[in-house]
Amino acid sequence: MLNETFRVEDGMLVRAVIPERGTPYEHRCPLAAYEEIAHAIDAMGDERSSLENLVARTKLPHTQVNTAFAFMKERGCVVPAHKRRQKAASNFVFED
Repeated sequence: MLNETFRVEDGMLVRAVIPERGTPYEHRCPLAAYEEIAHAIDAMGDERSSLENLVARTKLPHTQVNTAFAFMKERGCVVPAHKRRQKAASNFVFED
């Protein structure tokens, strides 16, 4: 189980993670990347999204997509669909 928190710092979403084992780490996602990821999820419609297909669709670094996607999951913008896939909780993830 991860202990993760989110904050905004210098215009970036920061995901701070403290794993049960290992070294704590932080990843950052710039606002422009976050917006692109949200729009990509909106464009997918009913298609279920995963971290891998969002990285492929946006061509953004894995860490940025993971940071944004984890935040969206925590805030309920995307919800579990099947296995490791998620789906948009509404038709307007970008606005959520």
